[in-house]
Amino acid sequence: MGQEESHSEEMDLAQIHDLCIIFMKECPSGALHLHEFKRIFRVASSSTEESLYIETVFHSFDTNKNNTLDFVEYVAALHLILRGNLEDRLKWSFKMYDKDGNGKLDRQEVKRIIRLIYKIKLQTTEVNMTPSEICDRIFELVDQNNDGQITLSEFMEGAQKDEWVMNLLKLDVNASGWVLQNCGKLP
Repeated sequence: MGQEESHSEEMDLAQIHDLCIIFMKECPSGALHLHEFKRIFRVASSSTEESLYIETVFHSFDTNKNNTLDFVEYVAALHLILRGNLEDRLKWSFKMYDKDGNGKLDRQEVKRIIRLIYKIKLQTTEVNMTPSEICDRIFELVDQNNDGQITLSEFMEGAQKDEWVMNLLKLDVNASGWVLQNCGKLP
């Protein structure tokens, strides 16, 4: 477990190039809005969980907070999700959990993402813990000083010490596979 983690479905540069062509076709203005992002990634409006998850992903990559992704933000997002190292992916995951942006995760923030992941994973796997139980276990294992908040350093250390925690904290919902499946072919 670590930097050498292999990505069996890692995209090659040609596939990333194809995704960039999709961006240029979908967004000739150079600004990608949330509804366009959902269309590119084929998120059905009927899927509340996928929709909320993709909105969280979108906002995590909107670094200048202007409610659009420019080409640089889009490419950085693809690179991180598809080719990023473990440390960078964990930092991104922390940012996804940290809804208020204060640099610390409280139980509500963790539970919010866990609920989304839980509902998405229930469609494909058997999960035998409730989101509250998962959240409690994460805090038991990761909140080192027991202050009810998880800092970035606690998040990084906790993820690297326990494989179960790692799989939850790095938002392991097969992002690479999902992108390949939903964006791998040009329209």
